[in-house]
Amino acid sequence: MAEVGDVIVGLDIGTTKVAAIIGEVTPNGVDIIGVGTSPSEGLRQGVVVNIEATTNSISRAIMEAEQMAAVEVHSVYVGLAGGHIRGFSSLGQVSMRNREVTHEDVARVLEQAKAVNIPLDRQIIHTLPLEYMIDGQGQIRDPIGMSGVRMEVRAHVITAAVTSVQNIVKCCNRAGLDVIEVVLEPLASSTSVLHEDERDLGVALIDIGGGTTDLAIYAEGQNVFTSVIVMGGHRITQDVAHGLHTSVSEAEAIKRKHGCALVSMVDGDDIIEVPGVGPRPPREFPRRFLAEVIEPRVEEILLLAQEELGASGFMELAGSGIVLTGGASQMEGMVEITEDIFQIPVRAGMPVEGAALSGRPDVCLTKGGFAGVIQNPKFATGVGLVLYGAGHEPLATPEVAYRGTDMRPGIGTRVASWFREMF
Repeated sequence: MAEVGDVIVGLDIGTTKVAAIIGEVTPNGVDIIGVGTSPSEGLRQGVVVNIEATTNSISRAIMEAEQMAAVEVHSVYVGLAGGHIRGFSSLGQVSMRNREVTHEDVARVLEQAKAVNIPLDRQIIHTLPLEYMIDGQGQIRDPIGMSGVRMEVRAHVITAAVTSVQNIVKCCNRAGLDVIEVVLEPLASSTSVLHEDERDLGVALIDIGGGTTDLAIYAEGQNVFTSVIVMGGHRITQDVAHGLHTSVSEAEAIKRKHGCALVSMVDGDDIIEVPGVGPRPPREFPRRFLAEVIEPRVEEILLLAQEELGASGFMELAGSGIVLTGGASQMEGMVEITEDIFQIPVRAGMPVEGAALSGRPDVCLTKGGFAGVIQNPKFATGVGLVLYGAGHEPLATPEVAYRGTDMRPGIGTRVASWFREMF
C-alpha cells in the first residue's frame, strides 16, 4: 500500500493512444498531478506489433506527463488487454496453523488456487478471490482474524499470453521504465468509474477502446468475470474512412466531431464537409449518412459484448445495469443504442472525484490540478491504474517480476529516441 507522498504512475498503452497518468498520494486520497498522451504506433488490437514504434509512443507520453508533474518517472503500472486474455474459476484449500486466519494463510490459500496446469505459453496475471470459506461457512469477504481449522477460497484466475506480456514489458524497459505490475485493463477501468454500491448490487462494465472492447462483471463487490473482444473504435473509424472516401486521420476527426451511433437521433438536414484524399477537393455529405455508416459497426460490437456477457452466466447478477466507458463511448448516441440492445439501464462512466478502490475509501481520486482534464472516458484505464497502484502491494511473484531488467537507458535515451523519430 502506497504511503503519503508516494508518486504512482499508470501507463495505458492502447491501440490509438498511449496515456501516462501521474498521481500523488495525499492524506485525503490520490491527486492527479500530470497527464501525458501520445498517438499510439506499433500496437494492433492490444498486442505489440512494432517494438520501436511502441517504445517511442511511450516515451513521448511519459515525457509530457513528467513535464506537467515536474517529476521524473522510473516505474509504472501498465495496462494489458487483447484477445489472448482468458479467465477461469479455481479452488484453493489449506489447513490453518494457528487456528486463526493470518495474512500468511490468505497468501497460501491463494497460491493453492493458482496451482493449476496452464499451457507453457501462458502466465497468470491476477488471482482474484471471490469468496472465502472457513470450515464450510462461505460468503466470507475478509477472513483475517477468524477462527477455524480449514480455509478454502473460490477465485477468478486471469491468464495472458507470455509473449504479449513480455513485449509490453520490453517496450517499457526500452523507454527507461520498470514495470511494477501488469494489470488487466478492465480491472483498472472499473476502479476509476464504478461506484461501491454498483459493485455490491452487481454491474457490467463495457470499455470500448480503440482496438479492443474490455468487459467485466462485478457482483457482491467482487469481480466475477472478465473478457476482451478484439474489436473497438478503430474499426468504426475505418468504416467511416471507406464510407466517406477520406483518410483514416480525417475519418477519426469526423467521427469525434459529427459521429452518432443512432441514425434516429440525427436531423436529416445536417450537412458535413469531408476532406478528399490527396489533391481531391472536399465534398459534402448528409450527417445522417455518417450515422448510417457508424450504427451497424457499433451494433456489431455491442452484440458481441452481449453474447460474451450472456455466455458468462453472470449477466443476470448485474442488477444496477451497465457502465459504458472508453474513448469510443464518448460518441453521441452510444448510451441510447446500448440501452436499446441490452434493455437495461446504461450510464456513461468516467473518472470522477471520489472514485475509490473497492473496499478502500481512503484510496480515492481527489481534486488535483488535472481533475477536470481526466474527467473523460478515454482516461478511465490510466486513472484506474494509478488508483490500483495506490491501493495494492506490488506483486513479487515470478510471473510478474518485471524489475531489474537488462534495458534501462533512462530519461536521456527517451529524449534521444523521441528526437530520432521527430527528426
